[in-house]
Amino acid sequence: MSDYPVLKMLIDGVWCDGATGATQEVINPATEEVLAHLPAAAPADLDAALASAQRGFLAWRAMSPYARAAILVGAAGLIRERTERIAAAVTQENGKPLAEARMEVGTVVDILEFSAEEGKRLHGRIVEGRAAGVRHHVIKEPVGVCLAITPWNFPINTVAKKIGAALGAGCSVILKASNETPASAILLVQALVDAGLPAGVVNVVFGPSARVTAHLMASDVVRKVSLTGSVPVGKQLAVLAAERMQRLTMELGGHAPVVVFDDVDIGKAVDLLVPGKFRNAGQICISPTRFFVQDAIYSDFVAAFTERAAAIRLGNGMASDTMMGPLANARRLSAMDSFVEDARARGATITTGGQRIGNQGYFYAPTVIKDAPDDCMVMTEEPFGPMAPMTRFSSIDEVAARANALELGLASYAVTNSLDRATRIADALQAGMVGINTVGVAIPETPFGGVKESGYGVEGGPESLDHYVVPKSIALKPTL
Repeated sequence: MSDYPVLKMLIDGVWCDGATGATQEVINPATEEVLAHLPAAAPADLDAALASAQRGFLAWRAMSPYARAAILVGAAGLIRERTERIAAAVTQENGKPLAEARMEVGTVVDILEFSAEEGKRLHGRIVEGRAAGVRHHVIKEPVGVCLAITPWNFPINTVAKKIGAALGAGCSVILKASNETPASAILLVQALVDAGLPAGVVNVVFGPSARVTAHLMASDVVRKVSLTGSVPVGKQLAVLAAERMQRLTMELGGHAPVVVFDDVDIGKAVDLLVPGKFRNAGQICISPTRFFVQDAIYSDFVAAFTERAAAIRLGNGMASDTMMGPLANARRLSAMDSFVEDARARGATITTGGQRIGNQGYFYAPTVIKDAPDDCMVMTEEPFGPMAPMTRFSSIDEVAARANALELGLASYAVTNSLDRATRIADALQAGMVGINTVGVAIPETPFGGVKESGYGVEGGPESLDHYVVPKSIALKPTL
């Protein structure tokens, strides 16, 4: 498509192709059209990016926090001005409706501005010494070159979270963005370049993920790695990082429980939870997914949720009336079918959806599964798609135990009009983020991260920059 950006890598301030000329196709998931061909990095390209990032780090850390912040704020302003072009690229390569893409771009602006301001506040402290005349200065130094690995589901938001915190703290970055959604990352980094980012401070590479990541992590240049990805990949990278004691931030997905108490207005609960569930076709790591509904309202809630889900309009995300776009890639279609087949085999009922829509594009109907057993696949494995399995519960203690049964703990939700129930369930749920009567748990000012196998470390909030600095204690006596 003529309005889709040209795809290049960025190494030492130059947008370039790979040394070998190898490329791969980027597909529009709504039309299955080839959007462009993406260059793949050869080992020589990766070595050049490592050297560039090391030089960039030395230049960037030497700048004052105020000078660094000015560039981040400038880039945020350019992204705001370019919202329509960037949002269109997000929709073309990811599939989400244009309205959702615009919201994602708006969040990126907020993240960069927040990171810029927090970078100014990475202050140290002075501690009184125990010996006469000695002062202990505790300063925060940037950790060094960081490797950021980002996914396809939020192709610009996740990039901003990693780059914003790293740059705010004074680090340089090698970005390994998703091969399926590369233009979003490229357009964000272009805004940084246009805002005056020195060459080498951010480098962008693409290519086979396992090969690229292993090559970069094998270098002593990389001192910090931040991944948004799957649990198996996170565990593999943790092993690689142990070889060189590289710092890690891991956001490894979730399988968020939703506890619906019987004191709620069903209509209001459905109004909140249906859009939250099917945003980005359910391809969100904090998507409300395992629905535990209290006995007294179970049947009525499932019926109302089903009716609302069945009315969702699927289509190309570029169309103004589209409510849900396609899945991001073809492999997600077969994954959805597997969840449905397993649920049916275990006695659950599909009240709406459960199949692919059409034969062009990766469209899958919003799916509601009634009476899903706790041990069925869709209740134990993250579906990462438009799946809403429902089951009933009786008491808070019972539902808390069932909600916490998985080794995942990123986000959890509950809806209730009882302050007592809200407090009790919020305390009981094992998750890094809990939403009570809201699904809006992720904002730039608060930490985003999980517990158990959902990972460790956070992105967002003042805490996010702490992962990119090293505290140094200097004991100083002015004279001997």
